[in-house]
Amino acid sequence: MARAYDPLFITSDNSPIDVPSPSSSSMTLTKDELKRIAAYKAVDFVKSNMVLGLGTGSTAKHAVDRIGELLRQGKLENIVGIPTSKKTQEHALSLNIPLSDLDAHPVVDLSIDGADEVDPRLNLVKGRGGSLLREKMIEGASKKFVVIVDESKMVKHIGGSKMALPVEIVPFCWKFTAERLRRVMEGYGCEARIRLGEKGEAFVTDNGNYIVDMYLEKDMGDLSRAGVVSDEILRLPGVVEHGMFLDMASTVIIAGELGVKIKNKHSSC
Repeated sequence: MARAYDPLFITSDNSPIDVPSPSSSSMTLTKDELKRIAAYKAVDFVKSNMVLGLGTGSTAKHAVDRIGELLRQGKLENIVGIPTSKKTQEHALSLNIPLSDLDAHPVVDLSIDGADEVDPRLNLVKGRGGSLLREKMIEGASKKFVVIVDESKMVKHIGGSKMALPVEIVPFCWKFTAERLRRVMEGYGCEARIRLGEKGEAFVTDNGNYIVDMYLEKDMGDLSRAGVVSDEILRLPGVVEHGMFLDMASTVIIAGELGVKIKNKHSSC
């Protein structure tokens, strides 16, 4: 039976996290349950007649599920979704969410998606799921971009998790491009690896490209430095896009052990 989620777990930047008193009938919420609460809170921003960017990943899937549920219940109407991946497209179609694209709807009212890293200024690293190009196109065209993460994704600076910073590249001479990327990032102790798929071959994105994962020993520091690195990467021939989403998120909803917290752009962190 589905658990009834306690609204006390939803808090803002300016209010403390209020945890319900434990009882014999309650259990500690799992990380996935907290993500679902956060995703449902993100869907509170959705109104009828909106064009929505539909994110990719396990957390964003909860939001897509909720949107489909509200459409079935008649609580939302005239929604148009723009999926950020083929996987999300298939899932949204299974929920009977009407879909379109940026050609028909060049301005998106709201996008909801996850992230792999979030810094205190709400800059993001995305793309470890392989959908960074479509995500950046759609979320960059959005009036509002709401991000859902768990607290483990919060970092002091971009690159701080020492996990992959993805860069989408064309397949042609990918080793040449990967080496040039490594040189750009070598000051951060970078190792550049081509991403592999399940069969040990190069992972191919929905756009027919490859991904080079950049593993950094040092983070990139403040936003100004990350912006310089962003420009250097994008100037390399063969690079399609990178996974730094700088100054794009409007709101981040963070699921943690003590509940869910909302951070808005330009709020104190």
